[in-house]
Amino acid sequence: MADWYLWAWILCSTMTLVVLRGSVLNRRKGNGISPTRGEFVKRVLAGNGECRSADGSDADVIIVGAGVAGSALAHTLGKDGRRVHVIERDLTEPDRIVGELLQPGGYLKLIELGLEDCVEEIDAQKVFGYALFKDGKHTRLSYPLENFHSDVSGRSFHNGRFIQRMREKAASLPNVRLEQGTVTSLLEEKGTIRGVRYKTKDGRELTAFAPLTIVCDGCFSNLRRSLCNPKVDVPSCFVGLVLENCHLPYSNHGHVILADPSPILFYPISCTEVRCLVDIPGQKVPSIPNGEMTNYLKTIVAHQVPPEIYDSFVAAVDKGNIRTMPNRSMPASPYPTPGALLMGDAFNMRHPLTGGGMTVALSDIVVLRDLLRPLRDLNDAPNLCKYLESFYTLRKPVASTINTLAGALYKVFSASPDQARKEMRQACFDYLSLGGVFSTGPISLLSGLNPRPLSLVMHFFAVAIYGIGRLLVPFPSPKRIWIGARLITGASGIIFPIIKSEGVRQMFFPATVPAYYRAPPLK
Repeated sequence: MADWYLWAWILCSTMTLVVLRGSVLNRRKGNGISPTRGEFVKRVLAGNGECRSADGSDADVIIVGAGVAGSALAHTLGKDGRRVHVIERDLTEPDRIVGELLQPGGYLKLIELGLEDCVEEIDAQKVFGYALFKDGKHTRLSYPLENFHSDVSGRSFHNGRFIQRMREKAASLPNVRLEQGTVTSLLEEKGTIRGVRYKTKDGRELTAFAPLTIVCDGCFSNLRRSLCNPKVDVPSCFVGLVLENCHLPYSNHGHVILADPSPILFYPISCTEVRCLVDIPGQKVPSIPNGEMTNYLKTIVAHQVPPEIYDSFVAAVDKGNIRTMPNRSMPASPYPTPGALLMGDAFNMRHPLTGGGMTVALSDIVVLRDLLRPLRDLNDAPNLCKYLESFYTLRKPVASTINTLAGALYKVFSASPDQARKEMRQACFDYLSLGGVFSTGPISLLSGLNPRPLSLVMHFFAVAIYGIGRLLVPFPSPKRIWIGARLITGASGIIFPIIKSEGVRQMFFPATVPAYYRAPPLK
């Protein structure tokens, strides 16, 4: 009997503890804190219910990453009066072999953002166009700058110097806080991003809160998976060299050599240095340590560069400072998430052949700035998220034009054993060599000065039709007619999948997308 009472008492006590624990957990969940998140996120609630950091260092916007996009965005929002907290993994000067050419369209956006002085005092070089080389022939393609101020042109420079200038410019604003730290995760509460968890330079783990978190942590982003559907393609790799005291055939121009198997680029990055980027298709490149890369560059690549550059190229290879970088392509495919936004290479990438990445990023910042300017309060995360869906539509004409051109040009410029592809490649070179509207039209698209998707499609198929004309005149034959048919279907197979991934409606008919007309939240 005593044993029965004992077991009954134990059972009642256990049930009471379970009920009490359940009520405590429900209460914590009612406050938006899961059992584990209560330990993971340390915060206090202000009187009005806004999230506040425990140390009181609040911000309106947290920016993850201080590269080109992050630094420019921090300065732009800070200049508009926002309190901005920027967290960057490494604040030392970056050393990269890409992100060194800013197209004229990007420079115009830099002016619009008040950041044009960031290309000063870094030995940046003006760029006025491109020179295109194929099979011993060459043609010059100048940017259509006649209607712009004399200072407007492309700029080429050391990427790290440019980024450091941008960071200094952002940090000079009293309401912008630039901190070195590694963001390890986004803090989510009831489907809304409230801030970030990060590790400081000295190893401390901290949390930071803000109504809006913007992720700009670059092509290697470890945060993008929770904010978008990343479909990253790596079509090729760049092998980077620096040629010293090299005199390019056309000064102040980028040089594109239509080599085999794929293009080679040359452009100045200072008054004494020229960047060389050798494209190698696929994800595997010859080994640098065992000398395979040196042998490849000397035997396969060297004889394809212009004679004026040959000696400098071989000297750079012998010097041995050879670096590689995978070329990534990723269409923008965001998950609209309350409290968070993706920007820069974390959000959207294209093949760097055309040097359009920074132009897209700066254009996106202008669009976002204009959307946020009417808003005084960013705390209404659901309505803000719905409103900012218009960002994804408004950015499309510029971003999609540059993205599509980069992907299409890379495929057209790359060598192929297919006769139809060879004809398309030759047609493209000959079409651009015609001059007039045949060169200024495509180069204005590439430069970001005329980012019109319809104009891009028209010129692309004009090249294909021009190629068919070359085949059929003066004497068409069944074989030539067949190659011409394959040329037009091949051209369609290049550009239409890219357009599909960009979104046909958003790219060509953005005004038909409901988000295009979203009005700012009332509060």
